[in-house]
Amino acid sequence: MSQTLLVIENLHVTVEGKPILKGVSVELAAGEVHAIMGPNGSGKSTLSFCLMGHPKYAITEGRILYQGRDIAALPPDERAKAGIFLAFQYPTAIPGVTIANFLRSALKAVRVGEVSIKEFRQLVKAQMKTLGIQDGFMNRYVNDGFSGGEKKRLEILQLAVLQPRLAVLDETDSGLDIDALQVVASGINAMRTPQRGILLITHYQRLLNYIKPDRVHVMVDGVIARSGGAELALELEREGYKAFKPGVCVS
Repeated sequence: MSQTLLVIENLHVTVEGKPILKGVSVELAAGEVHAIMGPNGSGKSTLSFCLMGHPKYAITEGRILYQGRDIAALPPDERAKAGIFLAFQYPTAIPGVTIANFLRSALKAVRVGEVSIKEFRQLVKAQMKTLGIQDGFMNRYVNDGFSGGEKKRLEILQLAVLQPRLAVLDETDSGLDIDALQVVASGINAMRTPQRGILLITHYQRLLNYIKPDRVHVMVDGVIARSGGAELALELEREGYKAFKPGVCVS
């Protein structure tokens, strides 16, 4: 029986005093992939930032349990060390910092210890091959002048190097052409293990053509309007978000 990895329980969140999440409940087991879909402004990205501990997002009711522990008081760095990872919808450029230095520093911080150059190179080289990334990529500055596809590949490379227990991917398919989408989806599928949970946040069903979720949750106006299996994404593609009204979550 799978271990429950994440429990989001009646979560209410405000941003600068404005209510955004209005009672979200989701339970994710280790080994599962859940997709959260919804229109712009529904609260999807708010949920991702809240899970990672962004101080701008205030929990006013409910709780987040990660591996049975309430993490509401944990700062983002402690959540990362505990095994939570967030891939951003709009990754930030860091001119002057090479990808190699960035990834090694991140790995050392998460592991809380030294990582040998040999071990690091072997780990990164294997993951770069999976993602079709050329060797020269590591000498470039983080996201500086990157295309949308390059930014998203770097996010998945970080995921592969850091090996978190819980991966939250915020609109990883945004801005990708079909070739880049297939490569990124392949990288995500390679990260599916019985020990890891993945929360995919997306607008569109197209990503789910390549990554089959165990559960789909449709978020509208800060609540989960409906939950179901992978077929729910196909219904959403046919009917659009207008057919999904906030209310009781239906299995």
